[in-house]
Amino acid sequence: MKKTVALLVGMGFAVLLWVLESQRGVAAQNENQNESSVDRAIDNHAHYFLAQGKQIFRFDTFGDEAFWGDTLKLHQAIEGAKLGGVGLGVSPATGLAVGLKVDVDALPSNLITALQQGHVNLNDPATTLALLKLNSVVGVTGFFNDQGTLRGVGIQCAFCHSTVDNSLAPGIGHRLDAWPNRDLNVGAIISLAPDLTHFTDLLGVDANTVRTVLATWGPGCFDAELTKDGKALRPDGKRACTLIPPAFGLAGVNLHTWTGFGSVPYWNAYVGVTEMGGSGTFFDARLSDPTQYPLAVKDGSFNVRGVPDLITPKLAALHFYQLAIPAPKPPKGSFDAEAAERGKDVFNGQGKCSGCHVPPLFTEPGNNLHAPSEIGVDSFQADRSPTHMYRTSPLKGLWAHTQGGFFHDGRFATLNDVVQHYNSFLGLRLNEQQVHDLVEYLKSL
Repeated sequence: MKKTVALLVGMGFAVLLWVLESQRGVAAQNENQNESSVDRAIDNHAHYFLAQGKQIFRFDTFGDEAFWGDTLKLHQAIEGAKLGGVGLGVSPATGLAVGLKVDVDALPSNLITALQQGHVNLNDPATTLALLKLNSVVGVTGFFNDQGTLRGVGIQCAFCHSTVDNSLAPGIGHRLDAWPNRDLNVGAIISLAPDLTHFTDLLGVDANTVRTVLATWGPGCFDAELTKDGKALRPDGKRACTLIPPAFGLAGVNLHTWTGFGSVPYWNAYVGVTEMGGSGTFFDARLSDPTQYPLAVKDGSFNVRGVPDLITPKLAALHFYQLAIPAPKPPKGSFDAEAAERGKDVFNGQGKCSGCHVPPLFTEPGNNLHAPSEIGVDSFQADRSPTHMYRTSPLKGLWAHTQGGFFHDGRFATLNDVVQHYNSFLGLRLNEQQVHDLVEYLKSL
C-alpha cells in the first residue's frame, strides 16, 4: 500500500513537472512569437524607409519646380529659342561642362550603343530634352507639356550630393549617392536663369551683380547663407561659398554641416525649403536675428509654412536613407598600406588627431564643435552660423572628396597641407616621414 501511494505521489509530481515545463514552453513560444512580430515590424519599417528615402533623395523635387521653373524660368534657358525657350539652350555638352551628370542605368540600350559609337549629337539642346524625358539627368527633373516642350524644371537632393562613376564616359555612369558633386557649378547654372528678380529684390542689387557673385563660386562650391545674411564675399575679397560636403558615413555623427547649424533632418528642411525652393515647413528662431541674418528676417525664411507641406512628411525616410549610406572604401593600391599602418600610430599618438577625430566615428561623440581659435583658422564662415563654431568633420571616405581641397572652403589643397597646418599650429613636431605616414593613413580611411 505504501509503495502504491509513493508511486502515485511520484507520478503526480512528474505530471506536475511536465505541466509546468509545458506551460513554460508555451510561454517561451509565445514570447518568441511576440519578439518575432516586433522584429518583423522593425525590419519592415526599416526596408520601407530605406526604399522611400532612396526614392526621395534621387527623385523628389518637393514641388521646387515652382521656384526653378515658374520663378527663375530656368527651363526656358535649357530649351533655347529654337525649341520654344530663350537663348542658345543647354546642350548635353554644356550640361556636362557645368557638372551635370547622366545616370547610365536610366538610358535604353540602343542609346548607350549610340553614345559609345559617337552617334548622339551632344551639342543639341534637343538631346538634353530627350535625356530629361528619360529622367536620366542626376538630380534634375523636367516637366513637359502635351507638345513635348518644357513647362518647368525642378531639382532633388541628388543634384549636389550625387555623382556618377564615369563608367560610360566622363559625366555618364552609375549613380554614386551621397558623393559630393565637386564638378557642379551651381552658380553658373543659376546664372542661366532668364529671371533673377527673386535674388535682385532680396539682395537689393541688379542682375549683373547677382551673376558676378554667382561666378565667384566655381565648381563644387555653394553659398547656403547668402540669402540669409547677404554676405557675397569674404572681407578679404575671396569667395564666401563653402564646398559641397559628402553626405555618406554620417551615421552616429551629431552635427552634419561645416559650422554645426544642425543635423541631417535640419539641413534637409533648411535646404529643401529655403535653398531649393520646395514647399514645406522650416523654422529656426536663431535666424530671426536682424543683425546677423537681415535677409532671413526680410523674407521670413526663418519661419516658413508652405502649403501643401511636401517636405516634412518625407524627412524621416530621407534621414534614414542618408544615414544608411556608408563611406566608400578606398580603391586597392590607392595608398601605401605599410605607411598607413605607421600613420595610424601617429594619428592616435603624437599627431593628437584622435582626440577630436575619435575612432571609429572620426568625430567627437557628443557636441562636435570647436571655436575657430582652436583649429587655427579665421572665423568668417563660423560667424555666419548661429554656433559661431566649426564642426569636427568625420574622416571616412576622405579619398572620395579630395577634389576642391579640404576644410569648409577648400583652403588646403591636399591632405599634406592639412597635416602641415596642424603640425605647425599645434606644435606637434612631426618629421617628414611621420607626416607622410599620417597622410597615407588618412587616405586609407
